[in-house]
Amino acid sequence: MTYPESRRDDVVETLHGHQIADPYRWLEDPDSADTQDWVDRQNAFTEAELSGYPERAWFQQTMSAILARPRAGVPARKAGWYFVGRNDGTQAQDVIYVAESLEALLAGGRVLIDPNQLSEAGTDSLGSYTVSPDGKYFAYGINESGSDWTTFRLLDIASGQPVDDVVTQSKFSEAVWLPDSSGYLYLHYPVSDGSEGTETSGLSSGRLTLHKIGTPQSEDQLVLHFEDNNTFITTDVTDDDRYVVASITRGTDPATKLWLLPITSDGLGEPVKVVDEFEDEIVFVRMSGDQLVLQTDRDASRGRVVLSTLDGVFTDLVPEGSATLQSVRPTEHGFVTLSLVDAQSVLTVYALDGSGAQPVDISDGAVVGLNASAKNADVFVGLSTVTEPTLSYVVSSSTGTARALPSLVRGSSDFTPPAVAVERRVEPGREVPYFVITRSDLDFSEPRPTLMWGYGGFRIPIQTDYRPGWPAWLAAGGVLVITNLRGGGEYGSEWHDAGRLKNKQNVFDDFIAIAEHLVSTGVTTPDQLAAHGRSNGGLLIGAVMTQRPDLFKVALPGVGVLDMLRFHKFTVGAAWVSDFGSPDDPDQFEDLLAYSPLHRVSEGTAYPATLVVTGDHDDRVVPLHSHKYIAALQHAQSGPAPILTRVEVNTGHGFGKPAAMIAAEWADLLAFAAHHVGLVPPEQ
Repeated sequence: MTYPESRRDDVVETLHGHQIADPYRWLEDPDSADTQDWVDRQNAFTEAELSGYPERAWFQQTMSAILARPRAGVPARKAGWYFVGRNDGTQAQDVIYVAESLEALLAGGRVLIDPNQLSEAGTDSLGSYTVSPDGKYFAYGINESGSDWTTFRLLDIASGQPVDDVVTQSKFSEAVWLPDSSGYLYLHYPVSDGSEGTETSGLSSGRLTLHKIGTPQSEDQLVLHFEDNNTFITTDVTDDDRYVVASITRGTDPATKLWLLPITSDGLGEPVKVVDEFEDEIVFVRMSGDQLVLQTDRDASRGRVVLSTLDGVFTDLVPEGSATLQSVRPTEHGFVTLSLVDAQSVLTVYALDGSGAQPVDISDGAVVGLNASAKNADVFVGLSTVTEPTLSYVVSSSTGTARALPSLVRGSSDFTPPAVAVERRVEPGREVPYFVITRSDLDFSEPRPTLMWGYGGFRIPIQTDYRPGWPAWLAAGGVLVITNLRGGGEYGSEWHDAGRLKNKQNVFDDFIAIAEHLVSTGVTTPDQLAAHGRSNGGLLIGAVMTQRPDLFKVALPGVGVLDMLRFHKFTVGAAWVSDFGSPDDPDQFEDLLAYSPLHRVSEGTAYPATLVVTGDHDDRVVPLHSHKYIAALQHAQSGPAPILTRVEVNTGHGFGKPAAMIAAEWADLLAFAAHHVGLVPPEQ
């Protein structure tokens, strides 16, 4: 193929004794005329290629039907009101409904806020919402065009009318209300962090700030701030209204300091430092008298629930078991735990002292929503499967009994997802588990086109939950493989540690081993195998396709971290050194250079058919990663397979994308994969 020209400059740096060429550094500025022209030419080239694929029409039609399915989220009860997000299948963004009772919400409720009215393109989205304790105010965060930047606004819940009160320049935060509803805490970032792609020293440290309702933001009070630019603060208010809980972390490392700020008539007092070192994951759950209920991995790789004194002495409430503890939420009667047993969700309700364990009888799905409060007896749970987005249940926190809430969804659908079979397998050499999912009327009598999905990082568990593309791929007759790689959160902190820093190569080796196992067991062949992942999963795909280009027919890296020598210089990238290591450290630099996808690209190599997707203003994993990687691949490719990029305009990392945009991206990804692995949709 003759690809669009990508100018190669003579940029070379000496880094820790290595001469590192960076010919496409000019693509790091997404707003430059040169970059925008390059994006336009690449998009036109990709569209010309995809327009000739006969599979595309089927996937476009199918994905449009899937995204047109009416759907609803998981209900939440806050300060006496009931809320749920709902979409009739025609809306770009979900609409938030409110009611005074669960019965009224199930009957329909009333529209409180419609994010579709926020922008003509439907790209502005609702990032978070909280409710003042007196039930008067609804504080919602707006993210424009998929950005992480958040603006907070208020609505009067009873009337639905906007309140003249706005807070800007927040990130990675929600509005956390004081008990008297006079104001809320949020993270403020007063200086731009280079979110448009310009190289910076990294994200400036967020300032925990108190905003009083009815006052200008200029009068907001600084509560807590750390000079370390890599420090993040998340907050909560204890259920007895005595303390603000400050959970302090460095980057994405789960190790936590836990401070309590006493709430007094004069404001917030000096912190009580319950845990004051970065050693273990510590998550506040609720108060129990004068002690704290916490979730931790201290001396417990798979997690435990403890009772802690104010000076940090822990006593077990729920000791570590064979299951992996994912989250613990407070209830009126105690707390509820979400655990994973072999990457599959298990819910259990407990009394406050850890006694009376009651398993919740819901299965056949991954828990994707868990809304609970120490002031509510009911727990709202959302389950999803590979073909169903959300099925909601209400669970009694005293008995563990569950009741399905099917009437949340309004409308009908033209798409019926296929019946599927899910099989659990283990790659024997490295003992890495994975799921094999296929349409239930198909068997493995002969190898079939297969799509592998993986992530492997940041202690994030991967389950058989819903993504819009899965039912389309399965309906077309493809095999779906979901991998549980080291670095994820399926099996506790030791599993995570085995896939980060000097062990990061384990993640790629796990994925490669599963691919080889699929071939050796007759599920598929290298000519029928596609690999897909997003974000850290995009790094995964970039790494495995450069290390084993012979093993995959198709590679689909999405919004990936692909330049491992410069990721820490942009927006929030420095936060990821806890998983990746720092390029500024000589030893960690060597590890990063060894697998950095951009720097593993080798001229004269036949690479798989590749479609890289990104957003032109992604301010989390900035698009320079995808741009530089695709330019390098196009320059190096010696084989006949196409190397393409699909750059979505006016979008970010993926959060808040309108439904039509999601449908179009998935249709192109799946059509590209199907075309090259030989998957023929049923109507063709």
